[in-house]
Amino acid sequence: MKKTVTPMLKQRVITALVLVAAFVWLLVNLTAAEFSLVLLLLVMVAGWEWTNLLHLNRRSSKAGFLGLLLLALAAVGLNIGLFAEFNFALGQQISMIAVGLWAIIFLWLQGYPSSSILWSPRPVLGLIGLLLLVATWVALTSILHREAGRWLLFLAIVIVALADVGGYVAGRLFGKNKLAPIISPGKTWEGFAGGMLLQILLIAGLMWQLPQLRLIELTILVIPVALYSVLGDLFESMIKRHSGVKDSSQLLPGHGGVLDRIDGFMAALPLFSLLLANSSLV
Repeated sequence: MKKTVTPMLKQRVITALVLVAAFVWLLVNLTAAEFSLVLLLLVMVAGWEWTNLLHLNRRSSKAGFLGLLLLALAAVGLNIGLFAEFNFALGQQISMIAVGLWAIIFLWLQGYPSSSILWSPRPVLGLIGLLLLVATWVALTSILHREAGRWLLFLAIVIVALADVGGYVAGRLFGKNKLAPIISPGKTWEGFAGGMLLQILLIAGLMWQLPQLRLIELTILVIPVALYSVLGDLFESMIKRHSGVKDSSQLLPGHGGVLDRIDGFMAALPLFSLLLANSSLV
């Protein structure tokens, strides 16, 4: 077992380090609009992977879905003022719709497998994918265009990453009680608690470094976003289980596909953007 697990773990860590380095370099060196365009390409790759979950095997079907996604992104980009005065109000409206959709998805997770009759038909799941991918990109661009947007986006990434890392480490060390055994047997309540513990440490660290921040405000910003990231992870696991797919693709060695890495962000970032608008951090 050790011989098979260790190389996989090394590959996973190396890929993660490369991704983090590339993300930080782009975040620091590109303007908000330029970085948004790079992220648009990432969303298109995630859209291609969504067609794998939909079992759209014909090239014409994949191209049709990606064409709709590109048109939706272009329309939103023009109306949100990507290269002009940014329309934060529109960004908030789209994020609010996404947060509401994720609340419905939470009910679907609780009702799985019976709930699959509601979301699993291909047209429905395709529409869900379009909405969530577009909303994720809008949330990213909205955060980036805020004052100190780079650091705010970095904070959002850290929240989701800590929930993921804490869940993985605590789950491996202490995991016994399954969080969602039908959907994702590998996830445990102990892992969930580990992810939340790291959020408390993050809040404490931020309060120590930036004592002007209010504890209640940070808590309201960090904890719900971390919880939503778990929701995003579980949703993709549910879709993959229902579709009989292990990974969305094999683009990222040790991690699977882009969707497998951004599933938590898809749920967390619209909520982060929404909460941010009513925070003194902006």
